[in-house]
Amino acid sequence: MKARRFFPPSALPMYLFTLIFVLGPLIYMLALSFMRREGAWGVAAEFSLRNYRRIFDPVYLETFKQSIRLALTSTALVALIGYPFGYFMARLSPRWRGRVMMLLIIPFWTSSLMRLYGWIIMFRANGILDAVLMGLHLTGGPLRLLYTYSSVVTGMIYALLPFMIYSVYASAEKLDWGLVEAARVLGASRLRAFLSVSFPLTMPGLFSGFILTFIPSMGLYFIADILGGNKVVLVGNLIQEQLMKAHDWPFAAALSVVLMILTSLFLYLYRRLTRSGDLEGLV
Repeated sequence: MKARRFFPPSALPMYLFTLIFVLGPLIYMLALSFMRREGAWGVAAEFSLRNYRRIFDPVYLETFKQSIRLALTSTALVALIGYPFGYFMARLSPRWRGRVMMLLIIPFWTSSLMRLYGWIIMFRANGILDAVLMGLHLTGGPLRLLYTYSSVVTGMIYALLPFMIYSVYASAEKLDWGLVEAARVLGASRLRAFLSVSFPLTMPGLFSGFILTFIPSMGLYFIADILGGNKVVLVGNLIQEQLMKAHDWPFAAALSVVLMILTSLFLYLYRRLTRSGDLEGLV
C-alpha cells in the first residue's frame, strides 16, 4: 500500500498564503502588543504589559462594554427581523424566492458608505423622515435622530440583516416540511408545530446568523463614525484613533488582540452550541 503523503505539493500555495497573510500578521500583532511606543512613530522592542494594563482603565473598559452592548442589541434586533424573513422566504415559490433574493442582493452592488450616507439624508433634521412624520401630524417639529445611539443601531441592522436572513434561509430551505405537516396531522397547532419541529431544525442557521452579525458589529467603526458622530465609540473607533491620530501602534495591537480573543470565545461557544447534543438540550 502506498503511504499517504502528509504534505502534498498541491497544498503548498495554500500553506504559503496562510503563513504570509494570516499567521504572519497575527504573530506580528501579538509581538507588537507587548512593545511600547517611542517617539511620534517609533516602537521600542521592550517586553512590557503596559498596553494590556491600560485596557483596564475605566475609559477603555467602558468602550468595550458599549461595543458589546451595541453588538448584542443589534444582533437581537437582526434576529427578530431576519429569522421570520428567512424562514418564510424559504416557503415561497421558486419564482418569488428568486425575486426576493435579488432584492436583497441589489443593495450590495453599491458602496456601503454610499448606502450609509443615504441614512444621513433620512435621519437629518428636516430630512425625509421628518417630512413624512410632520406631514402625517405625528410630530410637531424636527426630531433629533441623527448622531444618536438609535441611528447607529439602525445602521448596524441595515448592514448586517442580509447575513441573518441568508443563514436562516439556508437552514429552512433544507427543512423537511413533511415533518411539519405530520405534526399538524397529529393534532399540533401551527405554533406548536413550529416550536417543536421547525424552530429546533432551523436553530443551526439562527446560530450562524448570530455569529455573522455579532462579530462584525464589534468592529464596524465606520457606521458609528457616520451615523453616531463622536457620541458612540466602539473598540474599532478606538483602534483607528490609536493608529491614525495617536500613532500608538503597540496599544492598538493590544486592543486588537483583546478583541480577537473575545470574538474567538464567541466562536468557541458557537461550535459548542451547534453540536447536535447541545442543540437537543437547548430545545
